[in-house]
Amino acid sequence: MAEVLVKQLVEAGVHFGHRASRWNPKMGPYIYGRQKLIHIIDVRETVRGLLRARKYFKQVAASGSLILFVGTKRQASDTIEREANRCGMPFVSQRWLGGTLTNFRTIRSRLGRLEELEEILGGEKIQNYSKKMQSSLLREKRKMFQNLNGIRTMNRLPESVFAIDPNKERNSIREATKLGITTVSLIDTDCDPDLVDLPIPGNDDSIRSIELVTRIMADAILEGKAEAAVAEHVEAEGSTPEAPTTAIDVKGAIKS
Repeated sequence: MAEVLVKQLVEAGVHFGHRASRWNPKMGPYIYGRQKLIHIIDVRETVRGLLRARKYFKQVAASGSLILFVGTKRQASDTIEREANRCGMPFVSQRWLGGTLTNFRTIRSRLGRLEELEEILGGEKIQNYSKKMQSSLLREKRKMFQNLNGIRTMNRLPESVFAIDPNKERNSIREATKLGITTVSLIDTDCDPDLVDLPIPGNDDSIRSIELVTRIMADAILEGKAEAAVAEHVEAEGSTPEAPTTAIDVKGAIKS
């Protein structure tokens, strides 16, 4: 599996870092060398990071907890939305609203307003408003839908946050860290790996690189959910197999 993964990573350009002049010295252990003015990321470190994150996400998914996907940069937004929907996890792909995690109750209350607007605009009630008011309500609904639609199913705080580029998503990383939520992130050579719990060194600007890494994470979540469903089915049938290990071992994932 590792050999196939390395080939996929190289083909996706995951090993290309930023210009050497923009590097963060803390990324030194993850850098293989330099080609002209560009740092080359050690693919072996990328594989290690992916395998650790994959193992952890399988545990989180098997336990029934949530993983919040975050990627608001242009290269990542479409992929984050698509893969999060595929594995049934909440996401933020347009704009991170301050307090999404630290002020979660207030953010959830705004979802009530979004549902109210959808009810008004989707029914006959809209005819009771003037054209100007209809236009205003439509703009409000469009903006709220764009910012909140991805977290509509997030009825509780997530166990983990998966972000593309901790420099771009520093607010989400900061909020997650403050609440003790495990952070996993694709980090380039200009990032600080100390800001996240499980760093995945790799190109965070390439669409192909982001797609590959995000797809691997989503696949791990689906595998974890499938294993949990099988275990639940077997238990319902009355068998007494060994209890599946669903305890989430963050420290173990980081050390392995």
